[in-house]
This record gives sequence, C-alpha cells and structure tokens, in this order.
Amino acid sequence: MEKKSLSSKTRIMVESAILIAIGTVLSLIKIVSLPYGGSVTVGALVPIIIIAYRWGAGWGVASGFIYGIVQQLIGIHVLGYVTTWYSIIAVILLDYAVAFAVIGFGGLFRKVIKDQALALALGALLACVLRFICHVVSGATVWAGLSIPNEAALIYSLAYNSTYMIPETLVTFFASYYLGSVLDFGKPVPERIVRQNRRVPVLRICAWGLITAALIADVALIFSKLQDAESGEWLSGGLALVNWTAVIVVTCAAAVVTALLFIADMIIKKRKTRY
Repeated sequence: MEKKSLSSKTRIMVESAILIAIGTVLSLIKIVSLPYGGSVTVGALVPIIIIAYRWGAGWGVASGFIYGIVQQLIGIHVLGYVTTWYSIIAVILLDYAVAFAVIGFGGLFRKVIKDQALALALGALLACVLRFICHVVSGATVWAGLSIPNEAALIYSLAYNSTYMIPETLVTFFASYYLGSVLDFGKPVPERIVRQNRRVPVLRICAWGLITAALIADVALIFSKLQDAESGEWLSGGLALVNWTAVIVVTCAAAVVTALLFIADMIIKKRKTRY
C-alpha cells in the first residue's frame, strides 16, 4: 500500500509539474498587455484549475503557489518599483504567491456539481474572483502613491485591475467549460468524452468565443489609452485618444455575427428535432 501511495503521489507531482510548465508557457502568450502591469493570456490559469479539480485543493493551492513564484521570477523587475523590504514582501505575497495560490480552489465544485464542464467553469470563476481580490488589496495598499494615486486608491485599484481581470476571467471560464465538456478529468488519465446522438453546438461555441474576443479587443483599444506607459498614472483625457470608430465597428460586427450564429444554431437544432 505504501509503495502504491508513493507511486500515486509521484505521478501527481509529475503531472502537476507538467501542467505548471504548460501554464507558464501560456502566460507568455499575451492577447492583451496593459502598459503598466496586468495582461490577458490564452488561458494560463486553466492548467492549475485542472490540477485542483483532479487532485483536490491541497495540490491545487501548492501548484498555484509554485506557479506564482515562477511568475514572480519572470516579472522580477516589478520589485524595482517598490522601495521598502516590507513592501517587497507584500508584492511577492499579494500579487504573486497568494494571488495564484488561490487558483487552487478552482476544483471545489467537483463534489457539489455533477456536470464536469459547469463545475470547472464555476471553479474558474471563483478562482479568478479570489485572485482579483488579492490584486485589488495590493493596489490599494502597496501600490498606493506609486502607480496608483493615494486619493480613492481602492476605487482606482478596482477599476485598473478590472481592465485585465474581467477578460482574463472570461477566457478562463470558457476555456475551462470547453475542456470540461470534451475531456473526462475524473479518469486516471483524461479521456475524450464520447457522446452518442448528441449534437456538438459548434455555432454556439463560436458565438461565445466571438463575444469574448470582441470584449478583449475593446479592452485593448480603450484601456491602453487610459494609462501613462511610463508612470502608470491614470489619464482621464485618454478617452479622447481612443479609436472609437474601431471600438464601434468591432462591437457592432461581433454583435451581428453572434446573433446570426445563435439564430443559425436554433434553426439547425429545430430541423434535427423534426427529423
């Protein structure tokens, strides 16, 4: 039994290490990168959520913590902006170690919700909200007076961190839901889920993907103009610099195409139901 337990733990450690590495690589592929910190990735948090879902919160939190330390090493230059030793520790904890360790709670819904895709998606939502809270607290305390104004620091921190965490949450949510709908993570080795006589809602998936892409594009077009690239200060006058024509075109085009995709999906569904 001890040998089996040791073998099982070794396998979990190896799997976790591989997923942490995948998450790290995904974190380097940025869809949007704000000028003074914060970015939207291609689902970098999903591998940590999978670890948490498969092996529990303990492994998830530990993996998230290690992932956070790796992210800190990648972004080590950030520590150059703070001056005191306690502020350095606070940044390491709030913006990295704890902020990513809480992603390990992404598997809490496994035993509560039977639908794996929904359980993963809600776990992703919870994990991202917890991470968002860590960044907001850090912004309102450590970064107040540095990259965030002292006045209304909490409101500023909420607004700034929302600019990248909202789209990052959406990407993580939909990526988790999709993977949960096509792979069975309850198996020792994840297997593809085979559904008989069940239509895959490709058009619906494309529609939601388009909505997410449009939101990310709007965030990139608008919020990149609201912050000074060098000082990080909020530029209220930056709204005048936004290419609103591009924002309107992207939003309207996405809305029209999304509506057409949903309508087409409904028509196809009704036709298949008849026959």
